[in-house]
Amino acid sequence: MPDSAHDVVVGRDVVLTRGSRVAIAASDFTVPGGCITAIIGPNGSGKSTLLHAIAGLIPVTSGNLTVLGATPEISQPKISYVLQYTTIPAGTPLTVAEAVGMGRYPSLGFLGRPTKDDKAKVTAAMERLDIADLAKRHLTELSGGQRQRVYVAQGIAQDHAMLLLDEPLTGLDITSAKTIDAIIHDEPTRGCSVILTTHDLEEARAADHVILTAGRVVASGTPEYVLTAENLTNAYGLGALHETHGSDPMLPSEHHHGHDHTNSHDGHAGE
Repeated sequence: MPDSAHDVVVGRDVVLTRGSRVAIAASDFTVPGGCITAIIGPNGSGKSTLLHAIAGLIPVTSGNLTVLGATPEISQPKISYVLQYTTIPAGTPLTVAEAVGMGRYPSLGFLGRPTKDDKAKVTAAMERLDIADLAKRHLTELSGGQRQRVYVAQGIAQDHAMLLLDEPLTGLDITSAKTIDAIIHDEPTRGCSVILTTHDLEEARAADHVILTAGRVVASGTPEYVLTAENLTNAYGLGALHETHGSDPMLPSEHHHGHDHTNSHDGHAGE
């Protein structure tokens, strides 16, 4: 695990609501700096709501949440957030290079024009996601996996201390999944803290830190501490887990890589 001198996210008695429904009941959790943190839990467990709160997109109902040493709203300019699904209106004439270049908008200022440095960061982001050869293609011409790589490139083109990704590997082709997974593991080496939501237990095991949700934070800590049979049973319910590999608890098979998760995904409507 990368050396973490401090926690970049600290939640104390955090309550998050969606409308009149409590999505996350009073919970404590932390996110260590310079690491990969996975938020995992069943559909409707509050994973995306928690990610939205860290991004400063929804207010904290009660309790205290600090992100990068300040409120999420104040820290928002330092946070890059990549949504799982971004819909593009049909006929929008947006090229790959233009879409990735939008990641530089926050640093351009009013009527700002991209500098040589801005253009270099856009090119570097496209190269890291292996989409430089698609620069002049329109987004509507791309496959779903290629489009997702564009959005991740847009995210890393932005100046950021924290990268948030909502189920970044769900339903992708193997090439796109491997490319984005490599970015996830490379960002901490560049001093960036990564937080992602996932349905996949193996993805969570590969992270440095895990937050397990089930309408509250069941546990927060290392994968070994969080992903125990007892905690997973608390989160997923008795009978939702089956035992394989001796005493190793596993999620139902539809949550594993190699399956297209898109049909089982709930669109986060309730999260």
